[in-house]
Amino acid sequence: MKKGKEIRSRFFSTSSIFNYIPDEDRYLSQVEKPEYKFNIIGTGIMGQEHIRITILEGRATVRGVYDPNPQSVETAKQTFAMMAPGQDLIVYDSLEKACNDPEVDGLIICTPNYTHIDVVRIASQSGKHILLEKPMATTIPDAAEITRIANDYKAVFQIGLQYRYKAMYIEAIYEGLKRKSIGDIKLISIMEHRLPFLDKVSQWNKFSRFSGGTLVEKCCHYFDLMNLFAQSKPVEVYASGSMAVNFLEFEHEKRKSDILDNAFVTVIYENNIRASFNLCMFAPMFYEEIVLCGNEGRLKAWECEDYLPGPRLKTSLEIMRGEGNPSRVSTPYYPTYIEAGGHNGATYYEHIKFIDNIKGLQTDTATVEEGFWSIVVGAAAEKSAKQGLPVKIRDLI
Repeated sequence: MKKGKEIRSRFFSTSSIFNYIPDEDRYLSQVEKPEYKFNIIGTGIMGQEHIRITILEGRATVRGVYDPNPQSVETAKQTFAMMAPGQDLIVYDSLEKACNDPEVDGLIICTPNYTHIDVVRIASQSGKHILLEKPMATTIPDAAEITRIANDYKAVFQIGLQYRYKAMYIEAIYEGLKRKSIGDIKLISIMEHRLPFLDKVSQWNKFSRFSGGTLVEKCCHYFDLMNLFAQSKPVEVYASGSMAVNFLEFEHEKRKSDILDNAFVTVIYENNIRASFNLCMFAPMFYEEIVLCGNEGRLKAWECEDYLPGPRLKTSLEIMRGEGNPSRVSTPYYPTYIEAGGHNGATYYEHIKFIDNIKGLQTDTATVEEGFWSIVVGAAAEKSAKQGLPVKIRDLI
């Protein structure tokens, strides 16, 4: 059936309301045959999100999963059955088998942070395309080792810093870096106010030795954005943070939680740009904000989920340019079914970039080096918060 240039949507091919139409009669709802097969390594919250998004994006499917936790595997099987009814999902009994299945084109690694280095050492022996979830590692030495592995890797090796693809940040990147709507950026401010860390298997994210610490685990996304907007390398980091509210009495296997639940972080860059980060993890909502101040104006974007019933905007982006140029206020969104897939649609577009990278197309995905520098800033902030002193990056690495 020859296709024209009509606007098509993944909604048509994934919606069950069109199931009554025979395959030979489909046009707008025609289901494209996946070109690639991925295995998901680690099937917790993020692993299940990657299952959903792989199938929703459509150019790949999920062949199998590996996770040593049986309950996680069962949940992944349910997720897969919902997204791909009637299809088979392989459950591997070892990491090596999952990584080396000759039928598989790519591996998506979503295991706990502290396992990334060991999983990558095995996965990289396969030569398959790799998408490694953030943070790429919990320490600078491990991040450096992964960077060395990736630099010599022949296939795609992509870091899962998907906040770059949230609608508000896509628009901010375009206006701030490409269009230069506010001139030369001089100051960067990012805020996240949110609920506490969610439950994980063995509660690994409540302990710095397993997560890398809050400013690595949670905030590497934001430090990646800071580095991107600064277009420069960090030279000094100062942070102040504490455990004020969350998990003060929490213990697991006789180990007390030690993760920060609030922090202020200041970063100074080689080009003299200043950046600040404001974190609160005991707020009753999910709120993100970025403010960029340039020599010709100011850009502010925010996103909020506050669970209130009234009609309210969920996102906003404003560009204020005074008398010299027009100002603008907008509300960046993706289609609802894409935003519902996870991370407000960012994971969906991360998958588009991953497959585009596999196809050899030019993309703007975070490089492994950029992933490394997001860990450097996070690790420096953790050290500074503990010592109460600024950290020089040259001394740290």
